Amino acid sequence: MIPYVREIQFEYGVCDQVSPLIRRVVARNPGPFTFMGTGTYIVGRGEVAVIDPGPDLPEHLEAILAALEPGERVTHILVTHHHSDHSPLARPLKAKTGAAIYGCAVGAAAEESTIRTEAGADFDFAPDVSLCGGGQVLEGPGWTLEAVATPGHTSNHICFALKEENALFSGDHIMGWSTTVITPPDGDMTDYMESLERVKARDFDVLWPTHGPPIREVTPFIEAYATHRRAREAQVLAAVGEGYERIVDMVPKLYADVDPRLHPAAARSVLGHMIDLVRRGKVATDGPASIDSRYRLAT
Repeated sequence: MIPYVREIQFEYGVCDQVSPLIRRVVARNPGPFTFMGTGTYIVGRGEVAVIDPGPDLPEHLEAILAALEPGERVTHILVTHHHSDHSPLARPLKAKTGAAIYGCAVGAAAEESTIRTEAGADFDFAPDVSLCGGGQVLEGPGWTLEAVATPGHTSNHICFALKEENALFSGDHIMGWSTTVITPPDGDMTDYMESLERVKARDFDVLWPTHGPPIREVTPFIEAYATHRRAREAQVLAAVGEGYERIVDMVPKLYADVDPRLHPAAARSVLGHMIDLVRRGKVATDGPASIDSRYRLAT
């Protein structure tokens, strides 16, 4: 079982000091993909970084600006990925502050889907400074942030490590309230599992997801996250072994306790596992792996 953490105390539009170097303002955009809303983080004092400015809501822009102390200025706007609950406010915030936008541009694999599995995408997202690949270090007075490449949820997902607190702003890569959606073609299960191990190896003291409260028991949480994915993979393999050839036929079996209206989204998740299993030689199909493919155990 994943040891979810869902208790969070906040008021919309109010800035809370959540650690010595971190302030948080939560946007009023609660929903099935955003939990209680987008948590925008302000890092440092004097010259500050803003992480995941959030949806393009004028009231949230004003709340971020109001959270700045007299004389403070935003020098860096950091975006974990291009989904519409994370990146759209970057442009209005830049217009107000003059700060550069940092992140990884939308990849060629990203595309609109007729099946809603996320809060929507900001396909116009274009950072001023590219952090694709990770490893770049951004600094301000008293704070140091490192870009950590974590593809999987999206191809352009970046987390940000705060050196001074051994903390990671984990975006949607790891969330305390829910598992992460992996939807091909932009989402990639192989990349995601590798990214989980990369974060685990860093031995962070705390994770600050964009949605929900911090995760403080980091290693056990990541291990439970990975175990959940492996368990779902085992279920998919078992279904194929029992003669279920098509994803549309597997989903009612694998997600029997899930509202059937969510089965189309679940099928996208199963496709993510299938693509990974085909790559690893555990499952075979004729042609590229797709929702409509017929699958069999590899011999």
